This record gives sequence, C-alpha cells and structure tokens, in this order.
Amino acid sequence: GEDDVFKILICTDNHLGFAERDQIRGGDSFAAFEECLQLARHHGADFVLNSGDIFHENKPSRLTLHRTMEILRRYCMGDNAVRFQILSNQKECLRSTVSGRANYEDEFYSVDMPLFGIHGNHDDPTRDGGSEMLSAMDLLSVANLLNYFGRQDEVDNVRISPVLLRKGSTKIALYGLGSMRDERLNRMWQAKKVKFLRPRGEGGGKDDDGWFNIFCIHQNRDAGRGSKNCVHESMIPEWMDLVFWGHEHECLIDPDESLVGTFRISQPGSSVATTLSQGEAKRKHCGLLEVRGNQFRMTKIPLGSVRSFAEGSISLRDVERNQGGVLDVEDPKIEENMASYLVDQVESL
Repeated sequence: GEDDVFKILICTDNHLGFAERDQIRGGDSFAAFEECLQLARHHGADFVLNSGDIFHENKPSRLTLHRTMEILRRYCMGDNAVRFQILSNQKECLRSTVSGRANYEDEFYSVDMPLFGIHGNHDDPTRDGGSEMLSAMDLLSVANLLNYFGRQDEVDNVRISPVLLRKGSTKIALYGLGSMRDERLNRMWQAKKVKFLRPRGEGGGKDDDGWFNIFCIHQNRDAGRGSKNCVHESMIPEWMDLVFWGHEHECLIDPDESLVGTFRISQPGSSVATTLSQGEAKRKHCGLLEVRGNQFRMTKIPLGSVRSFAEGSISLRDVERNQGGVLDVEDPKIEENMASYLVDQVESL
C-alpha cells in the first residue's frame, strides 16, 4: 500500500542568488526553488533530495540567505507526521553539529517535509580565516532547515556512509558525495581510495537484501572534458540502483541506462539558467521519484516559473552579398547593417 511507497521530490542546482542584483531576473532562482517545494507539498513528498549547488555564491549575500531561509521555513515546517525513519547512525552519515540527528527528529522543531542535500562546487566548504571548514549548507543545517550529508573531511580517503531510510517494507540506502576537485577525485578513485560502506545485516555481515541504493553526486560527467577531469560511470559501484547527477545543467531527468548497464542515471539539470548555452535552453523539470521495494518510477514535472530563452546560430559568411545574402563586405556601413540584420534575426527567434 501507500505506507510502503517513498515519494521523493528531486531537484538540483538551484543556484539561489544567481543574478540577484539584476532588476528583472533577480528573483528567478528563488521562484523556481519555491515552485519545487510547492510541488513537493502538492504531491505529498516524504522528503526533497538535492544534488548540490543550492547556492550560487560560496558566501551567499544576506539577502539570499534571508530569502532561502524564509522559503524553507514556509514549506518544510509543519505539524504533519514524517512517515519514514532513519536506521543508520546519524552522527556518521549526517552533518548535524547541535543534536547529531536529522532535523525532523529534533523535539524543539516541527519539520514535516525534510530536505536532504549535498554541497556542490559553488557552495563547497572553505576555511574562513579560522580552522574549521564551513559551507553555506552548514548555516542551513545548524538552523535545522536541511539535512546536510555526503561531506568528506579527509582529503585522501573517501568513505561514503549511507543514510539508511525505511518506510513500511521499503528500505533506501542514500549515498552522497559532495563536490570535490575532479582531477583529485579521479586519481583517488583510480587508487581505490573511494569506499562505499554497505548496510550490515542481522548477523553483522553485509546486508544486500532489500535495499534500494541511491547515489547523489556533483561532478563533471564524461562528455568530452578529458578522461581525468570527470567521474566515469564505470567508477560507480555496479550494485547502485539509481544515480542523481548534479552539476550538469542540461535537464536529462528521465533515468537512463548507464554504460555499466546495472544502474540508471538521472540528470535533473538546474532549475535556473546561469549561462546562455544550448543545454540550458531546454525545458526545466523537477522529478517525483516513487520507490516501493526495489521498483521505482520517475515522473518528470515541468517547472512553470522558469524564464525561458530561445537560442539560434548564424553564420555571417552565409549572408554575404556574393553568397546571395544581404551583407556587402565592401560597404562602409557594414557594421550598422550587420547590427540591424542580427537584431532582425533575434526578433524572429
């Protein structure tokens, strides 16, 4: 029944605070993030899962932090029951400095739609003059507004401890790896210094039975960036079931067979366009993931609040006069003519 089905809203790369000083586009990132949380509420999601880059700046402005916290307060707090439990040792898998527990288990707060997130390359931990490495995610975590996982504090030894969740008879092992420098991570993976810890069974051995394994990652995908400057799909353990790939902004949210063939990869893409590139021009979506046992279904939901843009390419060589076009290279007013031609082309997009 419904008591066994996890409903998880998937979104990533919200880049809150992007172009915040722009009079027109300043609120775009917040509108899209708010829409994601609104959809999570509307569809009755158990929790929201984020694969990095909630913030656009490493040190978000006061305005950005204020608006983000206000949105999280409005959508994540409430008096409904949270219908799943965490089975793992929370001190090992979550970064929670005050209570050492997930935010919804804190008796002094009333969180009814938790958000779980890893950090991206825009909001990764840095030393701010002191000895402790802190991320903007730590601020939201210490204010009990999100559950920050997937952070590695040892640079040369990555041990990924899962957040183990259970709802009825469905069990999810949630693995996360916050953003690291791609070359370094690639080297460590080759040197077998990246370890995924598996859940223990009743008798203390590995418990492979019945866990649905999800992995959130925020790195370059292998798409012509050089073999050492990315994470290859073949590096991810073959027993994984579903990978959520953050960092890449193009929306390819439908789970696709990986090259390894044993797991599927979903790339939700960003919820706000931060560059005028071809991949960003596609329609933006968030996803509703439903998991029962080891079966899952992903429903993609188009975001209505995203400012769309059109893109096209023009080769000026094709519009030269001697090619039957409108521009004459010899004309002294070539620059003005070219400008008005380009304006016409943009208008017609």
